[in-house]
Amino acid sequence: MIVITGAAGFIGSNLVTRLNQDRFYDLVLVDDFSKTRKTDNYKNKKYSQLVNRADFFEWLDKNHDLVQFIFHIGARTDTAEFDYSVFEKLNIGYTKNIWNSCVKYGLPLIYASSAATYGMGEFGYDDNHEIVKKLKPLNPYGESKNNFDIWALEQKEQPYFWAGLKFFNVYGPNEYHKDRMASVIFHSFNQIRKTGKMNLFKSHHPDFRDGEQKRDFVYVKDVCEVMYFLMHHRKNSGIYNLGTGKARTFLDLTRNTFKAMGISENIGFIDTPVDIRDKYQYFTEANMEKLHSIGYSIPFHSLENGIDDYVKNYLIDGKFY
Repeated sequence: MIVITGAAGFIGSNLVTRLNQDRFYDLVLVDDFSKTRKTDNYKNKKYSQLVNRADFFEWLDKNHDLVQFIFHIGARTDTAEFDYSVFEKLNIGYTKNIWNSCVKYGLPLIYASSAATYGMGEFGYDDNHEIVKKLKPLNPYGESKNNFDIWALEQKEQPYFWAGLKFFNVYGPNEYHKDRMASVIFHSFNQIRKTGKMNLFKSHHPDFRDGEQKRDFVYVKDVCEVMYFLMHHRKNSGIYNLGTGKARTFLDLTRNTFKAMGISENIGFIDTPVDIRDKYQYFTEANMEKLHSIGYSIPFHSLENGIDDYVKNYLIDGKFY
């Protein structure tokens, strides 16, 4: 039996599909299932039961002897939310309870961290445990993720295997419900379909031209492949970056979205909103040496291939993965 929290969400529902592909059907999906906008993310998948997020620990106390692995992907991910107490409850307190339960019952754990922990990248983008306490996230979401990473590294009692994954800019199917927190590719597709044009943020940084801000965009199918690998690997515990290792510009992203849609490019630029301007990351790029060093060798989708698959096989017809 495998537990996936956040299973009705974006990354969690993709992970359920990846597990189903290799005939893992005894899955326990944990989420707030009252949010019906996410129902299509999991309704056609194979699983053994649904457990409400609020009831999970009571369920685990009764069923821990049946559980083989826990993926804790559920989190509050709104980078525009500035009330830290919101994140303290879901991203820190809830995750600490999962960690302690894994210690108590001898269960392996993968949990979601974030590249938002790196802030402006003052200390680079290396998943080195030594720099975790030095990092300066730009918002309460990033702070919550980094504070849990700090806490995890300080624990004398740890699950026999655990991995905290710093997701970079993840995109792909099943993010229809995410509204403003959906990927730029999702927003580009919808804006292009509606208006025939895509507006990107201007650069307010002298080192970057308009549209040449760079991020490490990683396809959700690759994210799930890494998690699937770690589920079987179960050694070399620690915090790992999860990106492609290659930063690409927003212009690259938008041009490839136009191309996948078969529409001529029409790209404009608008001012970055003042309220996020000083918290805007102009560059992120995951150092992926650590993951490769433990034996992960499956190639990541290029931005071109990932966007082509996402647009043509999912977005155009509103399909799910």
